[in-house]
Amino acid sequence: MEITLIFLALLMAFVVGWLIKQSINTRPWAEEGVIGYDHAGGPLSWPAKKVGLAAFLAVVTSLFMLFFSAYNLRREYPDWAALNDPDILWLSTLLLLLASVFYQKASNAAKRSEESGIRVGLVMAGVFTFCFLAGQVWAWQIIHEQGAFLASNPANAFFYILTGLHALHILGGLWVWGRSTIKVWSGEEAYKVRLSVELCSVYWHFLLVLWLIMFYLLLST
Repeated sequence: MEITLIFLALLMAFVVGWLIKQSINTRPWAEEGVIGYDHAGGPLSWPAKKVGLAAFLAVVTSLFMLFFSAYNLRREYPDWAALNDPDILWLSTLLLLLASVFYQKASNAAKRSEESGIRVGLVMAGVFTFCFLAGQVWAWQIIHEQGAFLASNPANAFFYILTGLHALHILGGLWVWGRSTIKVWSGEEAYKVRLSVELCSVYWHFLLVLWLIMFYLLLST
């Protein structure tokens, strides 16, 4: 339980640290959709998209913290039967890590206005993300074939709910990834997609940290 709380604190620190970094480093005159004004009447360094992502990450963090807390409490009951986690989850972890790495490469390329680097980074990030989702489907099939059905045990139910909820957030991110990728491959200039790529990379890093916490919980039971 203590280790789980530490991981959750690190996740929250990741979100807060990113927000602080954005508020310090962002140049309001170079961003679109700036929200708010300071005491002198000038625009604050908070683009609308960053504010939206910040709020969304805070909500998602709170949601998963509730699920993780419920998971830790429920597994103390005598009817909890530990699930035999498929080995494919290790491969899934590696795939999501690689997706996060390539998204960071795309973000770095966008900052340097290297359109070819953005294209490669986005494509590879997408490929590894889709492979991650395929690995999740494979894992569900494996435990289903083992007789670990949703309603047969609380541990099974939590496995499906947690991994399914995480996959749902991955799918939401892929929608934004698809829009950014189409823009880049259609000849959109790098500076016009820089913010979108940067925010997506942050979102992928967030999903990776979230998955690592979840993976630890699943392995620990």
